Amino acid sequence: MSDGDDEPADAADEAEPTPDESESADAPEERTEPAADAQDETTAADGDTAEEAAESDENESEDGDGGPRPEERDRYETLRDRLAEAEDALEAAETEADLDDVEASLDAIESDIEDADFTDPEEFQPDEEELDEDEEVEELLDFEEELTNELQDLQDELEEQRGPYGEDVVSEIEAAKSTVENTRWTETGDEQVAAAIEAFTGDVAAELEIDLAGVDVDALDAAIDAVEAAGLDADADADAIAALLDIADDLQSGIEDSQAFADLSSRAKLQYEGFYDVLGKHKDYPPEWSAVKEWTKRNDAEMVALCMEHFGDSGYMEEHCLEAFVRMGNPEAIETLKGKAQRRNLTAVEALGKTGHPDAVEGVADYIDSDSNPELQKTALRAVGELGATEYTEDVAQWLVAEREDVRSEAARALGLLGDTRAIEPLGDVLTDGGETEGVRASAAWALYQIGTAEALETAAEHTDERSFLVQSETERAAAALD
Repeated sequence: MSDGDDEPADAADEAEPTPDESESADAPEERTEPAADAQDETTAADGDTAEEAAESDENESEDGDGGPRPEERDRYETLRDRLAEAEDALEAAETEADLDDVEASLDAIESDIEDADFTDPEEFQPDEEELDEDEEVEELLDFEEELTNELQDLQDELEEQRGPYGEDVVSEIEAAKSTVENTRWTETGDEQVAAAIEAFTGDVAAELEIDLAGVDVDALDAAIDAVEAAGLDADADADAIAALLDIADDLQSGIEDSQAFADLSSRAKLQYEGFYDVLGKHKDYPPEWSAVKEWTKRNDAEMVALCMEHFGDSGYMEEHCLEAFVRMGNPEAIETLKGKAQRRNLTAVEALGKTGHPDAVEGVADYIDSDSNPELQKTALRAVGELGATEYTEDVAQWLVAEREDVRSEAARALGLLGDTRAIEPLGDVLTDGGETEGVRASAAWALYQIGTAEALETAAEHTDERSFLVQSETERAAAALD
């Protein structure tokens, strides 16, 4: 077989198109690519449209109106624009006149917000019963609240931008004057304050180019008058006002650095008051206790009260001071003792009774009925009796039938101290009660003897034949008093 026989067959094979090539020939290339491009452009266009629509929906719904409040939204946007304009004007303001204009604009906006009649967004909220279980309610924008908050922020910024004024200088001087007048200074502190005021008035005089007379508080009054008379303008005299405020700050610093009595330690305060002056060579420890004993001998309640004021945090010293008040019975301690009695301190209540002064009654009478605290109740009953507060006779008498024996006994003795004849009958009943303890009956007999009227003594004397030694002793005293 020759090579020529193979060549025609190869040519025939090359001439026959494949199925793929045939399909490509039927679909020209220039028509397929544009179709794909067109589809992509359509998809992109559709996407843009959807995005814009979503954004539009979001804009409509973000404030919660989406149709229900279009007119209110217009008013809201208008007012926000005006607030923005006012904010720009505030940033650009340079003088008080400029700030006045901004304030007028804000006042007008505030009035228009009030008149805008915005609807409460809650009115557009669906009822909870209408919601699906997983459905969330979109929070609606409160137009009025948003505008009011923005307005308030601008009004605050406006106030911060104003001034300072001459009136601010006067206020600073008046504050310093008040501190000087209402502070207790040590001798050193008095000198330091005087020096600070002298330096201040000299600086004010130099700044205002005037002469200032006076010392201490009088000098401060003169400085106030001078600043007011200067008629300082917030714009034209801004530098002078700033300088005077700096001078006033220096005054305040000088006063604050001066030694006040309150700055001293507790012992230094007592030393300053002369509390330790009574101490001799021999003294107990701590020295405060020795001094308290000396002041107690001199019946000086004020000095003991000073010690309790400055060392009251020490339970040890507080109790010693209160016991000193009990021994003295000095009415000058009543106010101090009332404060302690309010905290149910038994020794303070006892000390109030020892004063024998009617002003002490209100500090103890409230505890007559404190049956939940028997010790306090007994102390109060005794104190009321010692104070002779007969207006509480009936209140005391009701405790003659208390559950506790010691309270019944104390009530009987309190009635004797009161000396009120209205107590004779209930005390006689106690004395006659064979079921009562001898201690309580003896207290009733003692009380009748203390009342001391013929009726009271006779009531007690009827029981001289008692087998109880305690009861018999008290009734025999009453019988002897009748002879």
